[in-house]
Amino acid sequence: MHEVLRELTDTDHNMVLAKVRERLAVSKQAAQKLDGERFNLRKPNELEVRKEYQIEISNRFAALENLSDSKDINRAWENFKENNKTSAKESLGLHKLKQHKPWLDEECLQFFRSKEAG
Repeated sequence: MHEVLRELTDTDHNMVLAKVRERLAVSKQAAQKLDGERFNLRKPNELEVRKEYQIEISNRFAALENLSDSKDINRAWENFKENNKTSAKESLGLHKLKQHKPWLDEECLQFFRSKEAG
């Protein structure tokens, strides 16, 4: 087969065939940044906070039952999601991320400046 191709193309180079498959992927960091809010999940271990959260949720859903709209499932889901978020935000609070120290501090910068000057 290769000999036939060589004769047809009049060259001594071998033809190369390749199959390429492309795939799109979302990075994990981008997906996590979309979330935005992270709740402090260690607080429900405390008895008082757990009870406060349970009371908050039950009050919100009791109010929702009066306004229930069984025809529009998307609206019901949005109400459910927002009630959960606001209840968690009020009773649990948000998780505070640790502030990492910069790896290049003022001492390192002074050392580099002294090497440049010297």
